[in-house]
Parts: sequence; C-alpha cells; structure tokens
Amino acid sequence: MPGLDGLELQQALACDGVDRPIVFLTGRGDVPSSVKAMKAGAVDFLTKPVDDYELLAAIAQAEELDASSRRTNAELSSIRERISRLTPREREVLGHVVAGKLNKQIAGDLGTVEKTIKVHRARMMKKMNVRSVADLARLAEKAGVSIPAAQDRSST
Repeated sequence: MPGLDGLELQQALACDGVDRPIVFLTGRGDVPSSVKAMKAGAVDFLTKPVDDYELLAAIAQAEELDASSRRTNAELSSIRERISRLTPREREVLGHVVAGKLNKQIAGDLGTVEKTIKVHRARMMKKMNVRSVADLARLAEKAGVSIPAAQDRSST
C-alpha cells in the first residue's frame, strides 16, 4: 500500500484524536508488528488467508467496542455540557458537595452563609439534572471534577 502502512496510519489516527477500533488484515504479518498493533489498541491482527468467521468475529467485536465508546463519549459530553452551564460559584459548591461536605461547612469554606449555599446547591442540582448527592458524585467522577483540598480555617 503506498504512503502510510497500517501501523503508521494507526499512530497518525491516534495522534489526531480519532478513537476507532482497528482490525488489521495483512499478507505479511510478523510477531513484532502484531504486538505493536495490539499494544496500540488494535482489536485484532489477522494474517491472510483469513477464515471468514474469524474476520466477521473481529469486525463484530470492533463494532461493539465502537458503539460502547460512542455511548461513553456521548454521556461524558452531556455531563460536561451540564457542568458548563453552572456559574463559577455553583461549580465551587459542586466540588464541595461531592467531597461530602455539609452546607454549613461549605458556607464556612467559601465565606458565605448557609442559606446562600442552599440556593446555589439547589440550582446546581437542577442544572445537573440529579436528585441525589450519590448521582451527582457519579457524574462528577465521570467528568473528572476536582474536589477541593481540605482547608484549615482555624488559622485564619
């Protein structure tokens, strides 16, 4: 094949952020190439002549992985979009809530009153479309929301 070989194409796609499962089908496969392809995330590395069942099974596995990846990416995109709708203060409250802090503790950390935190928390929960802190924590974990470090307020 002129231009890039399969391994170079796999690497170029990865560098471009393309996350698609790849099935290698080659007439000149060797162990080092197959190991390199598999370590880089290939679904399978098949050498011609290939059995129809084996090829179809590899394609089915690639399709399953792709569908799963797309679902995960769509869910993550939805979570990030919801987080982007939060005000800066609501994002702060989000971090404290998923850290397990009570409204009173959050108010103390952020230098405000508990009533204000209740308002921010309610708005944040509504925008995030969750009903419980457990659901919020799961979403935050998936999105990689950072939890604020514990602060020692006694010295201030």
